[in-house]
Amino acid sequence: MSLSPKRLTALVSSVLAALLVFAGQPAIAAKDTPLSDAFARAAAAQDVPRDLLVALAYAETHLDGHNGEPSASGGYGVMHLVSNPTTKALEKAAGLTGLTAKKLRADTEANILGGAALLRANADELGLDQAARKDPGRWYEAVAKYGNTASPQLARLYADAVYELLGLGIQTKDVRVAPQEVTADRGQYANTRSLSAEAASPDYPDATWTAASSSNYTASSRPSAYAIDRVIIHVTQGSYAGTISWFQNSAAQVSAHYVVKSSNGAITQMVRDKDIAWHAGNWSYNTRSIGIEHEGYVSEASWFTDAMYRSSAALTSYICDKYGIPKDRSHIIGHVEVPGADHTDPGPYWNWTTYMNYVTGGGTPSWTTTVDNATSGQFTASANWGTSTYSTQRYGADYRFADPVSASDAAWYQATIPSAGTYRVEVWYPDDAGYNSAAPYIVATSSGNQTVYVDQRSGGGSWHSLGSFSLNAGTANVVGVSRWTSGTGYVIADAVRISKV
Repeated sequence: MSLSPKRLTALVSSVLAALLVFAGQPAIAAKDTPLSDAFARAAAAQDVPRDLLVALAYAETHLDGHNGEPSASGGYGVMHLVSNPTTKALEKAAGLTGLTAKKLRADTEANILGGAALLRANADELGLDQAARKDPGRWYEAVAKYGNTASPQLARLYADAVYELLGLGIQTKDVRVAPQEVTADRGQYANTRSLSAEAASPDYPDATWTAASSSNYTASSRPSAYAIDRVIIHVTQGSYAGTISWFQNSAAQVSAHYVVKSSNGAITQMVRDKDIAWHAGNWSYNTRSIGIEHEGYVSEASWFTDAMYRSSAALTSYICDKYGIPKDRSHIIGHVEVPGADHTDPGPYWNWTTYMNYVTGGGTPSWTTTVDNATSGQFTASANWGTSTYSTQRYGADYRFADPVSASDAAWYQATIPSAGTYRVEVWYPDDAGYNSAAPYIVATSSGNQTVYVDQRSGGGSWHSLGSFSLNAGTANVVGVSRWTSGTGYVIADAVRISKV
């Protein structure tokens, strides 16, 4: 890769500044420096959008550096700088910044600078000029490249997860990203099918199918060859897209039957139930079990969402029914419980009580309601909103659509909230390339309206979480879909679901 004189001068200057800081200046080395400042400095040094840099890091690690320990695929720090036999992102970051690999692995601020340098290098290779770099939406392909995934479908999955976070916003540790309108320019990935549109799982109806490398499992004919009498629960030590990509890498020498996503419980099957996934670290247990990986890290509780627990528990219950496995803790175990295991997952933050309650049929939310656009008396919209049956992904008989304009003209969903408290809000919409790239959803919380943005060009045909919000008791318009957005395409209003947390 060649650099322009201006770019080279700027890069050398930023690296020299960083090196001076790492030599002992308190501005960067002090332990009490807020994490948000580290992102701001790295973003400024590399001319990368700060919020995009945070969203990428959050999608990778939830901003947890894991004390310098590597992920399952060899990624380090909050920016997940990967070093494995096929990907040398850590080494490239060292070359770009002039910092040692050791420093990049162990020092959070150095790690963030390294991630920013990699992202900027990707942008340079794509030809993003100074004006283009000001628009976070133009960085989509650079973000997709950062993920080092095995296929265009996974690259899109990875980048979509980052941009989803920009729309919903992030509030964690001392770092905040406000929900914002961003139209992701997918570039070469615009016509790439989303992973959810790929082939259905051959063994579980609510999963999609993406095959692991045949180098990472053993073909078999279970349960005739080996009885299946265990389900083993794992945590990926990495992201959803990154784990799927790693299992497709022949160098991994590891796999699991299923991978579950943190944010919405989406499931990808990668090894057929009949075949032997390499997941337990114990051949006997490999032969007799189904392995389920859960996106996240054992050291960070925020990965273990209710959506993940419910989705995984439904899968485990289905497997137990299919193969006659008792639904108890003697047969549904963690990786740490496998004889001879050197892993600790699912770790101390995994809630076995909640999970097993869901597996055995308990755990129904104490209160939940679903409001469709056709629900009598609970949905209102002006005559500017049309009605369509075009998409088969719709919830119910039809859905509503409208052009974006510089006026709210919101479609509202009314609900009777039984008591003040925290509620999970989910939305259902069909997706299409002609639907809105930044649809504004308004939630009427106890502290005022909060707006988040959803890219309705993808991720449709299932419940999509907007987050958990504090709501007042009583009957009121609780969720709205506004037309006021700079996003392109029809704004869609279909259905919402509100559940007591």
